[in-house]
Amino acid sequence: MSSLLLPELREKVWRANQALVRAGLVTLSFGNASGVDRESGVLIIKPSGVPYDELRPADLVVVSLVDGRVVEGELRPSSDTPTHLLLYRRFPDIGGVVHTHSTAATAWAQAGRSIPPLGTTHADHFHGPVPVTRQMTKAEVGGEYESETGSVIVETLEKLGLTSTEMPGALVASHGPFTWGRDAQEAADNATALETIAAMASRTLALNPAVGPAPEYLLERHFLRKHGPNAYYGQRRK
Repeated sequence: MSSLLLPELREKVWRANQALVRAGLVTLSFGNASGVDRESGVLIIKPSGVPYDELRPADLVVVSLVDGRVVEGELRPSSDTPTHLLLYRRFPDIGGVVHTHSTAATAWAQAGRSIPPLGTTHADHFHGPVPVTRQMTKAEVGGEYESETGSVIVETLEKLGLTSTEMPGALVASHGPFTWGRDAQEAADNATALETIAAMASRTLALNPAVGPAPEYLLERHFLRKHGPNAYYGQRRK
């Protein structure tokens, strides 16, 4: 097997990880980005605990989508790999997953609060409140913790009747945000958007604690002009 399996995907995942640094979403070695190649049945993910300024494309780890074994790589994959695996398996339209401990979004997760849609910036990316999961149980944390983290995200979206396209992110209670997208870069972009709307919501509520969500018709217009079959914002993606 080539030492550079799926070089294009490897490069894209490396760039997505570096994008998290440029956006100010990571501290030390916190967080990770991954991308999947469903035809090959693998994902590529950041190795565990490696500082971003030392990370190179060749350091990324290739992991089987089927059983989680390391297919290629000398380093251990991110400890969050089971969470990524579960999300990829549950949502076939996801091509990239990101996890950070970004300050504003993590504050909402630690508060155990979903992020309300207070304005159009929120609606451009997320269809409704960004949900927060329930607290994980002692048994879940003491068992297959990272896999159970993925399960509680899936549980949250399913209870709300949300697809992974409508809601490309969620807050894990007392932990932090996970985002996803059609590829690793879009997942990173959604992580940036999530941090931005989390910070905006905090400041808005500080200015006016009684503020409610923006009008539904306004939120819908902004979401649908970017998403769905009749979207018209921006250029068509090749």
